[in-house]
This record gives sequence, structure tokens and C-alpha cells, in this order.
Amino acid sequence: MLKGKKIALGVTGGIAAFKAVALTSKLVHAGAQVRVIMTDAATKLITPLTFKEISGNPVAVDMWSGNAEFNVEHIALVKWADLFIVAPATANIIGKMAHGIADDLLSTTLLACNKPIILCPAMNTVMLEQPIVQKNLEWLASTGVHIMESNYGDLACGTTGKGRLPEPEEILAYADNFLAAQEGDMKGLTVLITAGGTREAIDPVRYIGNRSTGKMGYAIAQDALSRGAKVILISAPSALRPPYGVEFVPVVSTQEMLEAVLKYYEQVDIVIKAAAVCDFKPENTAAAKIKKQADEKLTLTLVQNPDILAQLGKQKTNQFLVGFAAETDNLVANAAAKIQKKNLDMIVANDVTKAGAGFGTDTNIVKFLYPDGKVESLDIMSKTELGNKILDAALAGRRKN
Repeated sequence: MLKGKKIALGVTGGIAAFKAVALTSKLVHAGAQVRVIMTDAATKLITPLTFKEISGNPVAVDMWSGNAEFNVEHIALVKWADLFIVAPATANIIGKMAHGIADDLLSTTLLACNKPIILCPAMNTVMLEQPIVQKNLEWLASTGVHIMESNYGDLACGTTGKGRLPEPEEILAYADNFLAAQEGDMKGLTVLITAGGTREAIDPVRYIGNRSTGKMGYAIAQDALSRGAKVILISAPSALRPPYGVEFVPVVSTQEMLEAVLKYYEQVDIVIKAAAVCDFKPENTAAAKIKKQADEKLTLTLVQNPDILAQLGKQKTNQFLVGFAAETDNLVANAAAKIQKKNLDMIVANDVTKAGAGFGTDTNIVKFLYPDGKVESLDIMSKTELGNKILDAALAGRRKN
């Protein structure tokens, strides 16, 4: 969503201003046009030339230097921009904005701004938690300013706490998600996605699991976010980092995943069940680690887990329900049987024995199956590309329904 957008980036004199350089670079690489407005204090930390070279545009610093490019610069910048980001946003600029103070170019431009504003507060924890700062942030939020929450971590003053400026890639994702929520073709929709492979405990050390890494589900979640949807990602254990902006719900077992899915089910529009759940679990879980004994075999009695997809199919009202079928043989027949048995609107079937289509790969080769018997075969593609194909099909299916 950032491609072709015009972003005005306000940089203030917080020590985290160095991160604004990387943010500028990332915005430019995402296809945005960037114009930087610096406070005088910010120029003591980073030269305007740095931002000029990275953004490719002149840097605005003060009200009085004059800019041949614009007549009334602060008004011209507002007219030019699609979105304002202030990073870092110090307690000083937050206070000025909350009280209508316009005593330099950045504060004057922000006061004249009628475009969306994203504030990224960054300061010492004690400053951030001061009642006046919190009151200012609350007031600005009530007027429509979007406040990105500060991170917890090491601060320049040598302490650890909340107040750290989010990383540039996080601010980039926040801005992209914000724009997508305004303009994306999935804005207003809530999508629930499950991902990863569930685990069933044998004892406190061992478990039964599967080879799923979560790559497919996480890719779909990122795609849905980028198209403006609200995304709930319910994930079994995975080494992947959840996409920034999802509502993330970690689970371990199939039963936990079922309970989490049912908690949200009534409030969602689309469900994409990409997780690989364990169909069976040990009948009994040992309270302590099972010790190995010489010449002794271990016998596990397995019982069936609840069938999450079948349960969702029974309770379905207006949700568009997408399942996955990871098969090793009889791909179409097995997937077709599942779509009817579980009352699905669509199933994504893949043969995990094929090169480029198994667990842990960055690509997939699938077939889409529908209740009317239609089968759509797709060529090998990245999981990100496939995620968008699945979302396209879900949107088309919702329109038909």
C-alpha cells in the first residue's frame, strides 16, 4: 500500500532519531515518496544532508530559510502528503500538538495538517508515564491521531523499560497496515487464520507432532493484513515471527486450538484453516518423564482429537470456511471427500511428497476444490503469492454466497 504514497516524516530531537534514517530508506524502497521535516534539535543529532540523500528530496528545517519549491511551505507540505509520520515523537512535540503550539516548522505543519498522522512516541520510561504526557497522548488519540505504542527494551539513558522507538520495519508495517485498512480490498473484513503444527504431550519432555512450520499460514496472514483485513492468527508452536499488526493467539495442542477458534468464530468473516493439527493424541499423558528401561518397549495408546474443521462446518453461519488437505496419495479424491464431509466452502489441497510443495518450503503446488466439484490447478509459486490467490478465491466465494 505504500507504493506511490507521499509520506511526510517528522523527525524530532530524540536520541532515537537515528532510526528515522533507516525508516526513510525503507519507505523509499517500499515505493513511497518521502519528504522529511526536522526540528532544530534533530539537526544536532543527524544532518539534513543525510535525509536529503536517502529520500532524494530537499529537507525542510525552519520557517525562515525559504524554499523555492513551495510558496507557503507548511501548507504546501500538508497538501502534498498522503500521510504524516512523526518518529521519534518526543514529549515536547506531543505537548505542542496537544496544546496547539506552532513555534517551528514541524509543529506549525502538524497544526495545519488535515491528513492522517501516526505518532511514534520515544522517550525515557519515567517521562512517558508522566500523567501529563499520557493525558496529551489520550487527547491526541481522541482527535484522530494514531498513536503507535512504544516498545519495551534498553533505553539510551541506561535503563530498561517502555519508551523505546519501534524498529523501522515495525513502523513501516504499521503505516502499510494503516493505509491498507483505509484502501485495501479486504478492509472491514475479519479473517481468522490457523497455522503451524499442533503438539500432543506424551510426558513433560516428549510430544507427538508433525512437520508443519507455519510458513503457509503466516504468509496468508501477512497477505490479508496488506489488503486491509483485521487478522486473527491462531498459531501452534512456530519459529516464525508473527506479522506485525495481527491479533496473535499462541496455542500448543489441538484442543487448545479448537477452543481458541471457537472463541472468535462468531465474529469473523473468513476462516482459513492452514494449521496441521494432530489427528490423534496419547490417551494418557505421563506426569513425569518416562524413563528408558533396558529391553523394554514403550506402547502408546492413541485416541482421536476433536475435528476442528468438522466442528466449524457444523456451526457455520455466514463465515466463508477454507480448509487445507495435505495428502500423500489420491489427492483430489481425498480432498473432495473432506470438502463435503466437513461442509467447507473451499479446500486447498497439496501433495506433500512433491518437490517444492512439502512442509518447510517457501513454495507450494496446490489445487483449489469447491463444493460443486470444480477443481482449479495452480502452478508452483511462493507461499506469499499463493496466500493472495487463496484470499482472491475467498472474496469471490463470499460474493457468490
